[in-house]
Amino acid sequence: MRQFLKTTAIVSLCALIATPSFAANMVTELGDGEGELNIVAWPGYIERGETSADFDWVTGFEKATGCMVKVKTANTSDEMVALMNEGGFDLVTASGDASLRMVAGKRVQPINTALIPSWDSIDERLKEAPWHFVDQTHYGTPYMWGPNILMYNTKVFGETPPSSWSVVFEEQNLPDGESNIGRVQAYDGPIHIADAALYLMTHKPELAIVSPYELNADQYAAALDLLREQRKLVSRYWHDAFIQIDDFKNEGMAASGSWPFQRNLLQSDGAPIASVIPQEGVTGWADTTMMHVDSANPNCAYLWMEHTLSSNLMSDLSVWFGANPAVPAACTDGRGMQTAEGCTKNGFDEFDRVSFWTTPVTRCESQDECVPYYRWVSDYIGVIGGR
Repeated sequence: MRQFLKTTAIVSLCALIATPSFAANMVTELGDGEGELNIVAWPGYIERGETSADFDWVTGFEKATGCMVKVKTANTSDEMVALMNEGGFDLVTASGDASLRMVAGKRVQPINTALIPSWDSIDERLKEAPWHFVDQTHYGTPYMWGPNILMYNTKVFGETPPSSWSVVFEEQNLPDGESNIGRVQAYDGPIHIADAALYLMTHKPELAIVSPYELNADQYAAALDLLREQRKLVSRYWHDAFIQIDDFKNEGMAASGSWPFQRNLLQSDGAPIASVIPQEGVTGWADTTMMHVDSANPNCAYLWMEHTLSSNLMSDLSVWFGANPAVPAACTDGRGMQTAEGCTKNGFDEFDRVSFWTTPVTRCESQDECVPYYRWVSDYIGVIGGR
């Protein structure tokens, strides 16, 4: 699977380097729903009450539209790109490190925002975000966003939260007096290189890193060196949120980069878990519902995109996943479970401190030439493998 994802990333990024534009046939009017809808999504993003009866935003949609929803979960952005390249899906909830690859690879089609009545309710910070708005064209509907938090065990750290990502990058004794070796985790995806680069922006300013996604050869080498040192500390490279939850419950994990989703579920179970945004800032994800260029069910796809913008769905999803809604009213209008305080906990006011995932390309804005994503893929596999 790793080799397949690596090959897929390389093929996709060859298109990105040239950054071509293309004109797909944009849908101009809607008809009746086709009766089915196939979506690639992050785990926990599309719930129908099976995990918890309180969280179901599929059943009502199916009854109202006749569009029966099938979901294929993907644990990484590379897996999402691979699935969309295979075809057979209508929509994908893509993060920024996947969305631009799919635009460049012609796997998704432009979105006609006039066919989405609730478009104007979207957060102005997201409407024309560069991970889905390309060449003055919308390629998706904003869905959710959030920071990659530093999650930690409060029994280990006591009443003083960790203030720096150093607890997962550098060998040290933690506040409980024990070493962090074998007690921290790291994300199992090439985009984790950006977390290392973000850390170096603060701790090695002489590298002059402007963006953690735009690294020249020397900056990139420094990030890989840091990750090789981190490998000596890491007990597991995680990509499955539920396995990470189990590790924090049962395997003595002290700290890791994580998503608010895991933090919230652990806290709801009474686990001694909290999270912070450290002094170096965080990377993060802003996910967009994008439509496959060969979608067989475009009417159901547009009905779903409109459905996702309802503030009650956005509100409940925000509570469930620990993320921030693309519709700000979902934090305050009382139509769902979320509150203004809950959105603040999820980082809604920290937007400017988040370096959102995007696809590294050769022709970058901050300098003449940067290391492209296909290198990130192969080199990160090497880091995990001890090379």
